[in-house]
This record gives sequence, C-alpha cells and structure tokens, in this order.
Amino acid sequence: MGVTGIIGAMEEEVNILKSKMQVDAIIKKASMEFYKGILNGKEVVIVRSGISKVNAAVCTQILVDDFKICRVINTGIAGSLQNKIDIGDIVISSDAIQHDVDATGFGYELGVIPRMETSTFIADEGLVSLAKKVCEREIPDIKAHIGRVVTGDQFISDKSVKERIESNFHGYCTEMEGASIAQVAYLNQLPFVILRAISDKADDSAFVDYPTFEKKAIEHSVILVENMLKEL
Repeated sequence: MGVTGIIGAMEEEVNILKSKMQVDAIIKKASMEFYKGILNGKEVVIVRSGISKVNAAVCTQILVDDFKICRVINTGIAGSLQNKIDIGDIVISSDAIQHDVDATGFGYELGVIPRMETSTFIADEGLVSLAKKVCEREIPDIKAHIGRVVTGDQFISDKSVKERIESNFHGYCTEMEGASIAQVAYLNQLPFVILRAISDKADDSAFVDYPTFEKKAIEHSVILVENMLKEL
C-alpha cells in the first residue's frame, strides 16, 4: 500500500484529518509541518502546503524526497466554472492545467509550459474511480463530477475572468494549488488525484459565498479522504 501524502492548502482543510490520525512524528521543513502516522489503518503524511502554486509544489517534492510517498491526494475547496456544478458538489480531477502560464509571445498556446512534453497532467484512473465511488456512497446528497481542475495564482471572483478561463481551458473548477501538485507528481511519476469541494461560483458572488460554504465544503472533503484511505 505504501505511504499516502495528503496535502491541503489551508489549516482548516487538514486540521480535522490530523485530529483523527495517530501521529508518530511531526517533521518541520520549509516552514511546513508534516504529520507522519496512521489514519484508518494506513500510513499517511498530512501537511498544510500553504496557498499558491509555489508552496504546493515545494510541499509535494518534500513528500516525495523525504517521505517516499507512493501517491498524493490533494484535498481542498474551489470555485465552480460550470453551471451544472453547484456549491457543495465535489470535483474529482480528470486532469489539471495552469491557466496563468502564458508563453504565447513565443508561439505557444495559452497554458502550455515551454519545453515540457505535456502541460496537461492526467490524474490516476484508479484514484479517480475510487474517489467517485466513495463520494457517491458516503455523501449521496451531493454530486461528484469528474473533470479538469484549472489552477492559477488568483482567487477568481470576477464573472468575466471566470468566463475567459472556462472558455480557454474548459475546466470544471478553479483554484490555486492543484495543477502545480499534479506537475510535480508527473515529473516524479507519482499517482495523484485532486479533490475539490465547491465553495463558490468563482464570479461576483464569490466573496459572499465563500465564507458561508467553506465549512461545509471542508467537511465533505474530509469524509471523502477518510473513506478513500480505507479502500487503498
């Protein structure tokens, strides 16, 4: 089974999981605290990466190098990019891409990272399938969607920006860490999945919706991760 790395961007996202685990060690590195131990009978390392792509990427590489993880689950919240995806729903990554990578001046398409074989990072099919099954069983009152997670160093709260991102990348949700974690996983040939509970619509209502629905969204993420671990 190996060690599963579980990354959340914010303390709220990982506190509940940490409170449920048997903590064997807390290792501090790069201003992050890595909680190593057992959750639901499985070896895990749970960590708050901090918000933004750089923090998330650094965190993922530390998990690979120092903890020898064999898979990574990134849990958190996001803004919906599709009308069919409501607040409270879960998006499970089919793949991930960065919307703020722009080398179009050199002839690349928007989102393409120059000199890489791919800029679209495909999630592990087994983890995606497991997440969908567990979500439908454990949280039957919400919908689980499998689709693209779109990442950038922006909190999207403008309808026109949301529409531009959706039009360019056809994403299901937008957030600030997932695709950078996916890129590090790809470079290390590591299976990954990104789980996002929808907290807002990524438009002009985002600042109103986000605080209201954040707590519920986090609860859904915790239920999903806990029950996925049981079946790994």
